[in-house]
Amino acid sequence: MTDTKTNITFGHSSLTIEQICQLAKGNATAKLNSAPEFKHKIDQGADFIKELLREDGVIYGVTTGYGDSVTTPVPVQDTHELPLHLTRFHGCGLGSIFSAEHTRAILATRLASLSQGYSGVSWSLLQQLELLLQKDILPRIPEEGSVGASGDLTPLSYVAAALIGEREVLYKGQTQPTEQVFKSLGIKPITLQPKEGLAIMNGTAVMTALACLAFQRADYLTQLCSRITSLCSIALQGNSAHFDELLFSVKPHPGQNQVAAWIRDDLNHYKHPRNSDRLQDRYSIRCAPHIIGALKDAMPWMRQTIETELNSANDNPIIDGAGQHVLHGGHFYGGHIAMVMDSMKTGIANLADLMDRQMALLVDSKFNNGLPNNLSAASEQRRPLNHGFKAVQIGVSAWTAEALKLTMPASVFSRSTECHNQDKVSMGTIAARDCLRILDLTEQVAAASLMAATQAVTLRIKQSQLDKSSLSDGVLSTLEQVFEHFELVSEDRPLEHELRHFVALIQEQHWSTYAN
Repeated sequence: MTDTKTNITFGHSSLTIEQICQLAKGNATAKLNSAPEFKHKIDQGADFIKELLREDGVIYGVTTGYGDSVTTPVPVQDTHELPLHLTRFHGCGLGSIFSAEHTRAILATRLASLSQGYSGVSWSLLQQLELLLQKDILPRIPEEGSVGASGDLTPLSYVAAALIGEREVLYKGQTQPTEQVFKSLGIKPITLQPKEGLAIMNGTAVMTALACLAFQRADYLTQLCSRITSLCSIALQGNSAHFDELLFSVKPHPGQNQVAAWIRDDLNHYKHPRNSDRLQDRYSIRCAPHIIGALKDAMPWMRQTIETELNSANDNPIIDGAGQHVLHGGHFYGGHIAMVMDSMKTGIANLADLMDRQMALLVDSKFNNGLPNNLSAASEQRRPLNHGFKAVQIGVSAWTAEALKLTMPASVFSRSTECHNQDKVSMGTIAARDCLRILDLTEQVAAASLMAATQAVTLRIKQSQLDKSSLSDGVLSTLEQVFEHFELVSEDRPLEHELRHFVALIQEQHWSTYAN
């Protein structure tokens, strides 16, 4: 059987968010650029470090202690031990363990940065990172313990430890000692060269990896939320003129107008304009393009920022092997990713809040224009016993509230750490973790909303108040896809397993939305 995975080459050209996501999902293979000039560029940096050591040069983290200990000189004969100490004293992470998908993204993102050729690492270190990705040997990395400057030190220490055969890895679905896995596969642990512990750990790989994964999920949610809005508008017998092209031409935010166009096409606005008793629908329908569009319009800036960080050298010091310079700075600082994640999580939580308000309209017979209370599809005789989506709507409110609570920007909670050396830090990794949690919650809201909205449209068809043939191809496709996994709620039943299944399908981007 041939391997059909895509090869993604490191050290050749700029990488994209999509490529990191492919690697994270196990759908691609990492390969180092085999061109001699690339290997030469990497070797130049490592050779320059060796030359400086022979000349008794002073390099932060190579011939000095770390952080506030920068004033403590390290004898040249001990410099080979220093990176080992760095990896070990940072082995204090706590919290949940990053998933396999997250860990692959972290490995790929760190390899992307080191492949820029400005970190003074050896070719063998890059090969060892490449091997971990190729063999799917995943360091066991705790989520908590990074303030996002000096980079993701503590979580990345678990990557460094795996490279040298220490701590534990996830391999073939089991957590095992790294040494044991390496021995079984004939892999030799590397010995860290003087700057290599710092080069692996002193960067933004964790937060940037999570940002790549968050971006792809957020982008998909803008589309799914637009389709759910269309279903809600149809179910509520809304006014399709709210999405008219002329209306949106006078407020020309591109993302907002794209969302309005998606919904307008879904509603067959020009072919089958729907009449409504209300001149103006409530804001959660009428203003949906403005709410979803605010995030959609921010996505290009977010992509540019994430991909710039992804393709940057972001450790310290920077080693210019070709020009023979050691440049001490602060490229480990995760402020750009922190800003993106704090912004993205607010936009995503607004989608949850929008769908929560739409759900409230659908289930309430005072506002849903003639649909059954709680969208129950029970017969008239059985209706007093049945409660349809009543509890699901309560769940949606709970998930939304939790998402909204997490939108407090992490980046403003800088704490002075490490003897006031790291006295202003980014909190980018905390922001990224918050963003992923908000995505989880919003995807739960979307799963419930998709069920409820398709149930509502189907009830409207059953009431002979909607001609199924009038529906657009996109809306019909979604209805068909949903009911492959879901049965109309006629009699009350537990919906947990169906909701979990729908969340998983959303995370797999299963539901078709709009052609790009």
